[in-house]
Amino acid sequence: MFDVDGIRIILAVIMLGIASYTDIKKREIDDRIWMIFGGLSFVLLFFMPNIYNSFWMVGIYLIVAPVALIVWRFGFFGGADAFALIVLAALAPGSTFVESQVNPFTTLTNTVILSIIPVVINVLRNVIALIRHDDIFKGFENETRKNKIFAMFIGHRSKHPRFSFSIETLEGNVKKMNFGMKNADSTEFCSSSDTWVTPGIPYMIYIFGGFVIQLVFGDIIFNTIRIFH
Repeated sequence: MFDVDGIRIILAVIMLGIASYTDIKKREIDDRIWMIFGGLSFVLLFFMPNIYNSFWMVGIYLIVAPVALIVWRFGFFGGADAFALIVLAALAPGSTFVESQVNPFTTLTNTVILSIIPVVINVLRNVIALIRHDDIFKGFENETRKNKIFAMFIGHRSKHPRFSFSIETLEGNVKKMNFGMKNADSTEFCSSSDTWVTPGIPYMIYIFGGFVIQLVFGDIIFNTIRIFH
């Protein structure tokens, strides 16, 4: 006999590793990755000690599927990110190395928390620029203070943006901020210089990190609440 649960975890890490690497290098992911690992998740079910319970567990964890698809359709992340969460739910449902509570949404919620990191980096970068008296809002004299503050959270002014989305727009000859949803599925990366942009960091990296945290720590939200309870 071999450890099927261990194999499922290893395959999940390999899948997310390959997807993250190709997302970083090419900013696109081959759909065959999801078909291959989705097929493997189905085959491995028949090697589990209790096939009925395994199918039941996968069914419960696939509750994340409609949520991921809805989030994708609203433009919060790309289609590949939604497929990654769906296949992950079938491939390694409830997988963790620690005695900690996890649920069908643990990887997703861990991912969302990790995705806040760029916000912190943006704020620090912009505050430092203002302290240095850099005119980061040059050309935005007619923009509201509220929009300027919001821009400092979601982006920064870049001289040579790469793999980022512009959050500027022109209304006549007046520069304004544009905070519409943007992802690589529907928006071209910015190629203009000296422009306000929001980082186009591949969301797959956050999903990979969210799953790793699930393995070694569990659910960030529940465990943090438990620690401070």
